[in-house]
Amino acid sequence: MNDIILKLIISFFAALVIGIIIAPPFIRFFHRLKFGQEIRDEGPSWHGKKSGTPTMGGMIFIIACSVSAVIVSRESIETIMLIFLSVSFGVVGFVDDFIKVKLKRNLGLTEKQKLALQIVASVLFVWVLRDKLMGMNLIIPFTGISVNIGVWYLPLCVLAAISTVNAVNLTDGLDGLASSITIVVSIFFVFAAFLLRAYPTAVFGSALVGGTAAFLIFNKYPAKIFMGDTGSLFLGGALAGMALLTGTPLFLVIAGGMFVI
Repeated sequence: MNDIILKLIISFFAALVIGIIIAPPFIRFFHRLKFGQEIRDEGPSWHGKKSGTPTMGGMIFIIACSVSAVIVSRESIETIMLIFLSVSFGVVGFVDDFIKVKLKRNLGLTEKQKLALQIVASVLFVWVLRDKLMGMNLIIPFTGISVNIGVWYLPLCVLAAISTVNAVNLTDGLDGLASSITIVVSIFFVFAAFLLRAYPTAVFGSALVGGTAAFLIFNKYPAKIFMGDTGSLFLGGALAGMALLTGTPLFLVIAGGMFVI
């Protein structure tokens, strides 16, 4: 037990330190490349002054979280697949962001293109872990009841992943909003994973908290960098993966209530 707690502490601080160290160079690099965020015309007038703030900053916590999780828990297939799912969504967001900054427009990939890529990433995650996922007990909130729904858990996983990813993406729009909410929700799933003895998931979640906290230092008002779809899709995938591997996807609606709103 003490070893697990030590791993949680190491994964958190490793991600935090990595994120704090690499953030300033990333910000300067994106400034030089003029990778600035285009602001929607239909937004409030005061939000327009944020146009040109570097975006794609989600790469900061993607690197910090992934490196930390691999260092601490690289022997676990759950850790590898959590990184795979999260990074896959992050890559979709990266392509979307790159189109935006390259063409200097607010819209990147179409909704159908993003949805198709998200489905592919979710299905691959579910397929690789299908045996483990079908053996998961789905925990019903506030009832003390857990049920095994077998193969039906697989389409629920895909639906939960896509829903969570897009909910987090929609939440990202104000300085520090998505990152701060994600930290709170991640802490919940770290505790849930720890109590359910899903230790690799807890370690990944701890790294996610550390990496996102490092990013928040630079993303809080006034933001020096935005996470972009690169970051928001990664965060959504990470939260969904943790919920699915602990049998608690129904808790996403409660713990992630702000995303639902």
